[in-house]
Amino acid sequence: MSKLPKAALSLKQFMLRQEVLKLYREIFRTIRQVPDKHSQMELKAWARHDFETNRQQCDEVAIKMLIQHGRRSLTELKTSLQLSEVNGEKK
Repeated sequence: MSKLPKAALSLKQFMLRQEVLKLYREIFRTIRQVPDKHSQMELKAWARHDFETNRQQCDEVAIKMLIQHGRRSLTELKTSLQLSEVNGEKK
């Protein structure tokens, strides 16, 4: 008999979960770099809402697509922050 609980994740599910958590943490670390506190709050609410909305997603392909979408959004946020820093230094 297996000692694992019935709700144990498969290796693929576990690895996907780790990837999602890593993305979540990276998004929130990046949001902390946003200078405007109001914008930070809005971005945090948006990120939490997106992750909560898709929390029960079980389809591996759908999860991978959501991760890709999250990475693109993170890249856009980082690019915006870099551009605002460059423009701020020029002034």
